Amino acid sequence: MVSAVRILDKATSQPRSRFNLGSATTIRRSPGRTQLATIRIRIPSVKSQPNRVELVASVGVRGVTGIAQVLFRIFRDGREIYNTLQGIESSGSEQNYIVTFQAIDRNVKSGSHVYTVTAENQTANTKAVIVGPISFSGLAVKTRS
Repeated sequence: MVSAVRILDKATSQPRSRFNLGSATTIRRSPGRTQLATIRIRIPSVKSQPNRVELVASVGVRGVTGIAQVLFRIFRDGREIYNTLQGIESSGSEQNYIVTFQAIDRNVKSGSHVYTVTAENQTANTKAVIVGPISFSGLAVKTRS
């Protein structure tokens, strides 16, 4: 049986629309974090259960020194709901990456929710920078069988 969905809300953020070495931002070392983008999704009412919020982020990253292990996290209302780790190589190899990942947040309570995507470098003596583009989007849907 095919599941039907109804769109509850959609939000997008694109703080950087292109690759630009001139505006590179260093990814902070853990436990510090570099905030990349924020969106707000509204779930209208309890009658919107069951639901899911589909989140997609793409981040342009450049390796500068060593092989940085960059931890990307997604937070809902300040609470981590998803993370993924990506190795970013530097000189002598590939240096520029577009890291894309998707997360699904299920059965979100009604109300307005802030989703934030961050990055942090977990490897000492390495450096990686955000060079763009950055995009972050969320689609909230009501699901039913």
